[in-house]
Amino acid sequence: MAAVGVTSLEPPPSVRLGLGANWRQFALLVAVNAFVGGMVGLERSVLPLLAEREFGIASKTLAVSFIATFGLAKALSNLYAGTLSERFSRRQVLIAGWLFGLPVPFVIIFAPAWGWIIAANALLGVNQGLAWSMTVNMKVDLVGRERRGLALGLNEAAGYLAVAAAAFLAGVIAESPGIRPEPFYLGIAFASIGLALSVLLVRDTAPFVRAESARHPTSAPIRASLRRSFAEATWRRPYLVGASQAGFVNNLNDGLAWGIFPLFFVSRGLDLERVAVLAAVYPLIWGAAQMATGWASDAVGRLPMITAGMFLQGAAISLVGWSETYGPWLLAVALLGLGTAMVYPTLLAAIGDVVHPFERATTMGVYRFWRDAGAMSGALLGGILADLFGFGFAIQAVAALTLASGIAAAFMMHRGNPQEASR
Repeated sequence: MAAVGVTSLEPPPSVRLGLGANWRQFALLVAVNAFVGGMVGLERSVLPLLAEREFGIASKTLAVSFIATFGLAKALSNLYAGTLSERFSRRQVLIAGWLFGLPVPFVIIFAPAWGWIIAANALLGVNQGLAWSMTVNMKVDLVGRERRGLALGLNEAAGYLAVAAAAFLAGVIAESPGIRPEPFYLGIAFASIGLALSVLLVRDTAPFVRAESARHPTSAPIRASLRRSFAEATWRRPYLVGASQAGFVNNLNDGLAWGIFPLFFVSRGLDLERVAVLAAVYPLIWGAAQMATGWASDAVGRLPMITAGMFLQGAAISLVGWSETYGPWLLAVALLGLGTAMVYPTLLAAIGDVVHPFERATTMGVYRFWRDAGAMSGALLGGILADLFGFGFAIQAVAALTLASGIAAAFMMHRGNPQEASR
């Protein structure tokens, strides 16, 4: 199949960009991404505890090793997802993502050793990298520039509300029958339904890319280049580099919240049901608030939302480390969710603002590579620091890093020119 970047710029006459004009396909993609989010949500409240209780792993670093594997696999999948979608199609890559996700709950259910759990999370990382990336890109393709922040807010809201719901359900189920296998029966249902919807109902969005490109200030066709996009988002263009480093630290925080927070709360005497509530509230606020924060970034601008969100995350993480009781922890994870919601869809929209439509999927893939490498780094950094210096030091170190990242984003993205889209 021809690459999107060399396809004719003339869109079919029936193609209209916009949320209202394409609401049915948009709503279907929202539903698909909810099932993508549900797959990873199942693990957030129970898998760190599974390491300790069923496999006897005492080291915090080893207990969160599954997150590092997940983060690495997702980051690499993100890096190549955009390029694959240009070579094949968005829809084909979405379906491939679900095929990688389908075995995951079965492997976890029957795993005889911790290595199998790590392998399952490599598959889950590929599932998340390919499937979530495509729901992001396909929604952006459908709505065009004017409603990009809102579209991404709705996409991320669906995914992370599902993460929250699945995390809570898994924790509640694990409290009674046990950590395995019952919570992971939900994963079999999520993967099966997500794959069926993608195969039977989702349509590809290449015509919408051509439609937007026909209106773009750069009239000449651009062939997407992973090498060029990687350089621009990693060191060459300050605006994109500022976004990439903020995304990296944002997900470093998520790796800490996923892998270290449950162990920290249990070490302070919380039962599994309350740990499940804390594990769910963070992505619940994160998910629900994105419906407003994505729209707000369209109205007030990307940079104010990004910097304020990073500062709020840093303060919330610090509050978790200083607190010793359930009430302040509940407040802290809610604030962490709000700060993350301010940053998450806004960074994606910021990337989409400054690249040509033909390069958008590839450049977003590079950004998402760096962002999800942060999850791996956060899990490992949190585990190593917790083993060496204790939970409190690990949490406060990440809080300080988050504040520094907010300052760096403000400087680099202000220095960069967000009108570069016309280059």
